[in-house]
Amino acid sequence: MSKIVRTQASFLYTFVLIFGFYIVAHGHLTPGGGFQGGAVIATGIALVVVAYKFDEIKRRIKKTSLTAAEGIGLLSFIIAGISGIGVSFFYNWLANSGLLFGESVTYGINPGYLNTAGTLPIMNLAVGIEVLGGLGVIVLYMLHFVKGGERNAA
Repeated sequence: MSKIVRTQASFLYTFVLIFGFYIVAHGHLTPGGGFQGGAVIATGIALVVVAYKFDEIKRRIKKTSLTAAEGIGLLSFIIAGISGIGVSFFYNWLANSGLLFGESVTYGINPGYLNTAGTLPIMNLAVGIEVLGGLGVIVLYMLHFVKGGERNAA
C-alpha cells in the first residue's frame, strides 16, 4: 500500500482501539459490551493488516500474544464467574458493595455512572480481551494463507 494509506491506518488505529475499549467499558449502560468492543478492536488489527506488508505485520503483531490475550480473557471470565460461588455462579457480589464498580444504583434513569454495575464491567472486559485475541488470530491466519497464495502464484 501507499505511504498515505499506511499513515492513515497508523493514525486511525489509535482511535479504533479507544472506541473499542469505550464500547467494552460502557457495555452495561449502552448497546454494546465485550463482544462488540472486542470485534471493533480486532477491526483495528485488520486495518493494520491491510495497510502494511506481510513481513512488517509478522514483526509487529505476534500470534502468541493474541493467543495469550485470548487465554487471559477466558480465564478472567471464569474467575469472575467463580468469585460469587458462595451464593451462585456469576453472583454479582460487587453490586451495592461500595467497592470498585459497586456504588448504589439510584432509582429512575441511570445518568451513566460506570461504577454501578458490580461484576458486569469485569466480565465485559474479559470477553472483550478474549474476542480481541480470537478474532485477531483469525485475521492473522487469513493473512498467512493469503501470503502463501501470492507466493505460489508468482
